[in-house]
Amino acid sequence: MSTKYIFVTGGVTSSLGKGIISASLAKLLQARGYSVTIQKLDPYINVDPGTLNPYEHGECYVTDDGAETDLDLGHYERFLNVPTSQANNVTTGRIYQTVIEKERRGDYLGKTVQIIPHITDEIKNCVSKLGNKGIYEIVITELGGTVGDIESLPYIEAVRQFRYEQGTNNVMVIHLTLVPYLKAAGELKTKPTQHSVKTLQSQGIQPDILVCRTEHALGEDQKKKIALFCNIQDNAVIESIDASTIYDVPILMQQQELDKVVLNKLELPHREEPSLDMWKQFLTGFKNPKTTVKIGLIGKYVELQDAYKSILEALVHAGVSNAAKVKVVSIHSEELNDENVQETLGELQGLIVAPGFGKRGLDGKIAAIKYARSNDLPFLGICLGMQCSVIEYARNMVGLEGANSVEMDIETNHPVISLMEEQKSVIDMGGTMRLGAYTCKLEEGTLAHRIYGRTEISERHRHRFEFNNDYKSQLEKAGLKTSGINPSTGLVEIVELPEHPFFIGVQFHPEYKSTVANPHPLFTHLVKAAVLAKTAVAVD
Repeated sequence: MSTKYIFVTGGVTSSLGKGIISASLAKLLQARGYSVTIQKLDPYINVDPGTLNPYEHGECYVTDDGAETDLDLGHYERFLNVPTSQANNVTTGRIYQTVIEKERRGDYLGKTVQIIPHITDEIKNCVSKLGNKGIYEIVITELGGTVGDIESLPYIEAVRQFRYEQGTNNVMVIHLTLVPYLKAAGELKTKPTQHSVKTLQSQGIQPDILVCRTEHALGEDQKKKIALFCNIQDNAVIESIDASTIYDVPILMQQQELDKVVLNKLELPHREEPSLDMWKQFLTGFKNPKTTVKIGLIGKYVELQDAYKSILEALVHAGVSNAAKVKVVSIHSEELNDENVQETLGELQGLIVAPGFGKRGLDGKIAAIKYARSNDLPFLGICLGMQCSVIEYARNMVGLEGANSVEMDIETNHPVISLMEEQKSVIDMGGTMRLGAYTCKLEEGTLAHRIYGRTEISERHRHRFEFNNDYKSQLEKAGLKTSGINPSTGLVEIVELPEHPFFIGVQFHPEYKSTVANPHPLFTHLVKAAVLAKTAVAVD
């Protein structure tokens, strides 16, 4: 069977949830026994989001093969429990970079390089690359931005050509729009959807399915009106009503029979009815917790939830595993200091110090870690959070005054965190960090070993700086255990405090590998420790 392709476009406004709709549809098709992958095409000119400020674009998600990608790939993995790769995220910057490199090599044999056919051909190549692997029956491609954006025009044209070349029974387009509710008029308005579809039609594409994002249920008359004026079948108008959680969306899309309409359009057999029993059990656990714990998240970008999206979702997964609701208390590291740390953290049952770059907010993170260490507060440090725990311990328990990371203070007398050797000659910032999955050996009998239940793990990384092994012996003698080591480089991956109820810092990013089906053990054990801490206080 040839690979089938589904394109998901957006109109009217951004942030309607194309990624969640794509992931939900993929989940339903996967549950029917189809092998599915999802791809994101981003219209910005950055080669990847690796150099983007989190305030601009949310978190940068990292794949096993070391690709710095859009955060939507995190949704794809969390829903499907299948790893993504470099091929699953493509930007305009990478498209142009590839085309220009080909032109410089002479691959175009002296032809004038243009948007059509060269840019559009490269876009089509990126889409078909996944289909040509021979392992996916269905490839879903989400187009970033909205129809009508200048940046989106080459992508829309590429989709038009692709459908013509592959055949209409092998390619379909789902268009996501907004049906706003006008409170003054007391009614839903379909005109924005009609205009959005007409814009898409003017660019040569007739959508096959409309998914209508709405705050209020669409009546049958409104669905028929949308179908009539947008030239689609009545059953191809799918209501996407606001949900209390993104994990409700696959169930809502199943109720709307989105998967059935898609299979009919692509002339695919329905196979078995999708069984979402595990998913429904997860939702039941999420909506019916037995207890609530407060876990502080300390970082520099807490005003924007998307900056720490994977961490927040990993805590959701971990909460369900512990029959607990995790109430995340976002704390800006710049606003935290030795004077207010007790007042700020005193009501928490757990603490996460988040990843990041640069020295802004460093003192607040160190103050928080000192409080967690001294008051037996369950603690997880991730990447920079782990490095801050090393700095705090070196300063306050080993007596290394002014200990720091060379990232923050190049002149520090005690560089307990140093620049990785292979990073010292790096000039370009994009795509040059230690990226992707690496092996870590765990020492038996340690907290890390108990958490993972094995002696070898693989986790994803995104960093330039590392634990300085010149201080390893000194720190360990003072009580800081290095329990996880990269076997090929000797890089310290995990530190912990054996005398503490739960205190662990990891150089890698465990949040990237947490899914609904497989919550990450570091987060599940953190939440478990938080529940125990709350119980202990209640008993006292």
